[in-house]
Parts: sequence; C-alpha cells; structure tokens
Amino acid sequence: MTAHPDAPETAAATYVFAVGRRLDPAVLAGLTGLAAGSPVRGLTFGPLTAVVQHVPAAEFTPEAWQERLSDRAELERCARAHHEVVTGAAACGPTVPLALATLYRSDDSARRALIADTHRFAATLDRLEGHAEWGVKVWVPAAAPERPATTAAPSRRDGGGAGRAYLERKRGLHRAREHHHDRALRIAEDVDAALRRLAAAARRLRPHTPDMTGEKDRVQVLNAAYLMTAVGEKELLDAAETWRRRTGADVEVSGPWVPYSFVGEG
Repeated sequence: MTAHPDAPETAAATYVFAVGRRLDPAVLAGLTGLAAGSPVRGLTFGPLTAVVQHVPAAEFTPEAWQERLSDRAELERCARAHHEVVTGAAACGPTVPLALATLYRSDDSARRALIADTHRFAATLDRLEGHAEWGVKVWVPAAAPERPATTAAPSRRDGGGAGRAYLERKRGLHRAREHHHDRALRIAEDVDAALRRLAAAARRLRPHTPDMTGEKDRVQVLNAAYLMTAVGEKELLDAAETWRRRTGADVEVSGPWVPYSFVGEG
C-alpha cells in the first residue's frame, strides 16, 4: 500500500484507481468506489484517462490509512472496492491498476503527477494489450504417504532386536520425508517451467504458509502468475490438467485477472 506524499488537506481529495486508454463512462456509473455518493469517473491527461473519485480528505490521510492497516475488515473492504473499480475499467480495454491509497490533493494535482508518467503508462498499456493475468497454485500433501515396511523385523538371531527395528523405522521415515520434500520441489519447478513456456511473462510469488491458508493436510509449493494471451489461456488450462494427472498434485488455476503482477515490469 502506498499513500502519495502529496497528502490531502482540502475537504475532498482525488483518489486514483487506474489508468487506461479507453473508458466507457457507463461502465463506471454503477460503481461505489471508496466514497458512497461520489461518482467514479474519468480524468483525462494527454492521450490517457485515469479512473478517479473524490473522497473525504480527512478520512484518507496517511494516519487514517495506518489505522486501516490494523483493521482487517476495513482494509479488506477498501481493497475490494478498489479492485471492483479496476476490474470495471479493465472491461473497457488494457488497464494499469494503481496501488491502493494513491491520493492527490485535487484533480489538477493528480493530472500533473500522471502526465509526468505518461510515457511509462503508455508503454505498460502497450505491453498488456490483449493479455490477462492467470494465477496458478500447486499443492501437495503435507505429509509423505504411508508406505508398507520393506525391511523385515530383525529376529533375536540377527541381534539388536527391538532397538534395531526402531532405528530402521526412524531412518525409513526420514528417507520418506526427504523424498516427499524433493518431489514437491521438483513438481513446482516442472509445472512452473512448463507454464512459463506458454506465457508472455511470469512471476513467482511467495507460497502461502499454512498459517495463511489454514490448510493442514496440504502444502502450497508453487504460487505464480502468468501473463497470457487469449489463445494461450486454453493452452495453460490444458497444461495444468496434464500436470495434475501426471503428478497427482492439486494444480489450481484462477483467472483471467487484471494483470496487477505485471504493471511494474519494463
């Protein structure tokens, strides 16, 4: 989250959601945004259009955003409202989503700042034209599968008895865990490599931990985003199904999304 240093001091500040080339006002007409009663609208700058909304300045100061960071429900509400507007704008054409809490003192202040970045926005829009982001998460069982013992229990004649059998079981469990771990990493690398070959661009994201997912029976080993053309989307879905069958791993695909993960790349 970023709050623009040009902190609002007037009664209304200008919140910027996204930048695009083509914008249909009708698409934005029904969106609430972050301030009920204030229209979500277009703000032209040069050949481009920003999607903006007037918001109460006192409720969007840096201090107010810091408070939101500690209020999960409120933060989630803002993120959802922001995403809803970005998604609406993206329905009109390629769109560069801006970070949550991008604020300026006024429309004029926002326009001046955006004009300074016109070249970067235009280059990003060119790169994203005809593409969408797809997310892929790969999961494997949290524990190695149980395997029948392959080592016969030692008899008294072998020496060692129960102690030796215990050590053998411990070694077997350790080998099974290592094998399971190595296989999980190999699956993640193989799936990612295969999908990268289909994508215009790709990003590996940090896999979600069990604390984040609440999952107890499976572990996320790949969390990645791929920038795909419309033709490539079908290939990605087919490839995910192939790897699902080949490995037995859960390969989850979501999309198409506004390409948040690729707006910062040159």
